Amino acid sequence: MSVSHAPDHPLDQPIWTALTTTQRALAEGDGRARRYPTAMTPFADMPDMSPESFSALGALMSPTDIAVLFTPDAVKAPEEFKVMLAETGEQMVGTPLETSANGVDIVTLGADDIPDMIELTALTKPGPFSKRTHELGTFLGIRVNGQLAAMIGERMRPANYTEITAVCVHPSHRGRGYGQMLLSAISRQIVSRGEIPFLHVFTSNHSAIALYRRQGMEIRRQFHVTVLKKAEP
Repeated sequence: MSVSHAPDHPLDQPIWTALTTTQRALAEGDGRARRYPTAMTPFADMPDMSPESFSALGALMSPTDIAVLFTPDAVKAPEEFKVMLAETGEQMVGTPLETSANGVDIVTLGADDIPDMIELTALTKPGPFSKRTHELGTFLGIRVNGQLAAMIGERMRPANYTEITAVCVHPSHRGRGYGQMLLSAISRQIVSRGEIPFLHVFTSNHSAIALYRRQGMEIRRQFHVTVLKKAEP
């Protein structure tokens, strides 16, 4: 069964929309399957779930690659793929409440910060993050005595929406409001460009969902998050 070729809303197929609109210059693939460069993010999508589209997706992948799909319907992958993960996530939209930084210095992160960003995301596991993820948008951080204590960034950009990603705080620096400060700061930048903030969070992450709701974001819809790898011959 195939999904709609023309999503009713830009966020109904956020990966496909991003790779055919604002971030189309980054896209690898064609009209049957597209993905981001794997050094940026393993996200990929197809306009439908036809055998031809799955074949095109497989052609883009090496034996070690994974493809992460965000889809409205559950993915029934053909036998040439192995399902590594199949969970649900919530898509949340809205502008988080403005939060004062209270004298905390929020800095823009760049190439020199990559080792610290990878270390923090490996520790806190907010989602896929690799050496070129920061090229997808603005990334902000808070350092305490030189240590990267918290960070946040931008990832997918479907049409006039921008996804907030990599929301993470080092365990030894939690309880200081750094997450709320960074949510506020990145959202102000997104809104100033005339775009709308949104994010994704696993359905099982009740504490994060509650935090985002307290900050003024609302659940728009639920998605199926599927991680695929090519099956061994």
